Amino acid sequence: MDLANKNLALLFEVSGMPVYLTQSLLSTWIVMAVLILSAIFVRIKLRSFSPVPSGFQNFVELAAETTDNMVKSMMGDGFESLGGYFFSVLVFILVSNYTVLLGMRPPTSDLSTTLALALLSAGSMHFLGISRHRGRYFKEYFEPVWLFFPMHLMEDLTKPLSLSFRLFGNILGGVIIFELIYELFPFPLRFVIPSFLHAYFDVFVGALQAYIFTVLSMTFISLKASAD
Repeated sequence: MDLANKNLALLFEVSGMPVYLTQSLLSTWIVMAVLILSAIFVRIKLRSFSPVPSGFQNFVELAAETTDNMVKSMMGDGFESLGGYFFSVLVFILVSNYTVLLGMRPPTSDLSTTLALALLSAGSMHFLGISRHRGRYFKEYFEPVWLFFPMHLMEDLTKPLSLSFRLFGNILGGVIIFELIYELFPFPLRFVIPSFLHAYFDVFVGALQAYIFTVLSMTFISLKASAD
């Protein structure tokens, strides 16, 4: 089984240069389109929201309040403005993980996607740390003595790598397992036995990994940017 070829959706040339369009990239575009259209729909519905919530308004307010409460409990005061960012990250990863249920290749099974998300969190971590602590932020790299600088630097370099590889490895592992399962069972059983495994590997693990990535990002940012 060649997973690289299975991920290859299209190959064409531009001025003699090969251009690869993978299934995971197509899935990413689809997820982005769905989320953008959903955001536009919610924005339009906001105009008709009433002081007494009901129905769809209850769902939207519950999602927003849950994210805000999670940010406050994990990061403390002063980070309320990041609620929208972490909500976007959580929803994007969750929807991406669940695309496998539709027969698509999850965007998060591609290391470039998870690494981009991890670098975004790492960039936010340093940006907020520098903006809040200024010169003291760099001084911490040499504490308690300057000999600890390589250790502090290595710690910061490994954070985005651990974030990206953890998400990538778990989702790709599920994709590989189901490729093997569908090859192992005869055609009639493919609609019975794998359905129970999808409930764990795709539904449960997909939600868990989205939550873990978001919580770890919150933790890393709060450690660098908190007042303490």
